[in-house]
Amino acid sequence: MRYQKLDIQEATWKWKYLLKKHREGENITKHTEQSLIDLKIQLLATLQNSPEEIEQWIKSEMTPEQKKKMRQSIRARRKRFFNAEKQSTKKKSIDLEYASWLRLSKYSKNLNLTLSETINYLVDEIEKKQLYLDQVAKMKSSLKDLLK
Repeated sequence: MRYQKLDIQEATWKWKYLLKKHREGENITKHTEQSLIDLKIQLLATLQNSPEEIEQWIKSEMTPEQKKKMRQSIRARRKRFFNAEKQSTKKKSIDLEYASWLRLSKYSKNLNLTLSETINYLVDEIEKKQLYLDQVAKMKSSLKDLLK
């Protein structure tokens, strides 16, 4: 495994994930009766600082599908957390207008590159073009000086 599991931290992430899903209206328990669901959620809310009890609650109160979905979410969060430690692996984001994104996306597909690689490619091309224009301008001025 590439990313280290920190039990206390992951239990906190799971606790927050479960309460967020509950607030969004999802049933996070295996039960269907609303009063029983409310009781289980109240119990979960009291377990914030008890990692072992959170894990026990998850084992006893969730369906395998719900556990799988939560594990995937926690795995993604763990990856983002550890990647954010280094500047080189931290994800950055930019806002693009839809039309700009669409043009960049089409260009990326034509080049068979990712969006990030395409942006790097375009910036490199602009820098090369600028160097070329500077060299041409210097040559023109040198020729003018020679012809005087």
